[in-house]
Amino acid sequence: MNPFVFSCIAPHGGEIIPELQGALPARMKITRDSMITLGEEMKNAKPDTIILLTPHGTKINGQFSISASERMLGIVEENEASFQMEKVVDRELAFLIEGLVKEQQLPVGTINYATSAGPFSCLPLDWGAIVPLRFMPDVPVVIITPSRDISFEAHIEFGKVLRKAVQQSPKRIGLIASCDWAHAHDEEGPYGFHEAAKQLDQEVVTLIIEDKLERMTEFDSTYIENAKPDGIWQTLILAGAIPETERKSEFLSYEAPTYFGLICTAYYQK
Repeated sequence: MNPFVFSCIAPHGGEIIPELQGALPARMKITRDSMITLGEEMKNAKPDTIILLTPHGTKINGQFSISASERMLGIVEENEASFQMEKVVDRELAFLIEGLVKEQQLPVGTINYATSAGPFSCLPLDWGAIVPLRFMPDVPVVIITPSRDISFEAHIEFGKVLRKAVQQSPKRIGLIASCDWAHAHDEEGPYGFHEAAKQLDQEVVTLIIEDKLERMTEFDSTYIENAKPDGIWQTLILAGAIPETERKSEFLSYEAPTYFGLICTAYYQK
């Protein structure tokens, strides 16, 4: 049985946050509406803790990075507005995950800042976490950042260990894979245009709908570099955590209103 009370693939473009939508609220409305739906589903699942996988957190080259500070604090700025968030970290769960990952001899480290505990123990909370968490219930979190120096297969194995940790925990736990997709949709964007962007996003949508997430491991490195997605690694962790036979998925939306693709998908207990 899928041990997560609710899971999702969710994007992290700043304008998705209602407070940051600016003068063009329609630009990411499809995604914003889907995020509201995902947030309601997570609230209905009543998690005690949410594990969030982000590509933009504090990175350790060659290791999976797990937050283990007392709290995390961050701010997202967009359209001349700002949105701040502070979260308590579920340190007990963070250390449980770390221990089980080490048993499987996968590279991992827990991270902290300033003091081992107490009010000064605070890490930055990145936009990859803040944006999806804006729509979620206010519960403790564990923030995990993968490393692209590690193989795709190791990300799937890490997901399997994450699953084991959740099975061992008495808590009700949700999972979010924070993912934006190809970043080369617009010539005027920071990464320019490449035809691979549209193709990769179309393939990803198909694999998500067909519950064939593991096939993202087959993407060629040049193809990935040309399209510039940041969602593959977190999605493969989710794939390891929730095997195909246990995925009860609902694809909600895809759009690319600016230079990067946005996907929302729900995963229910089965």
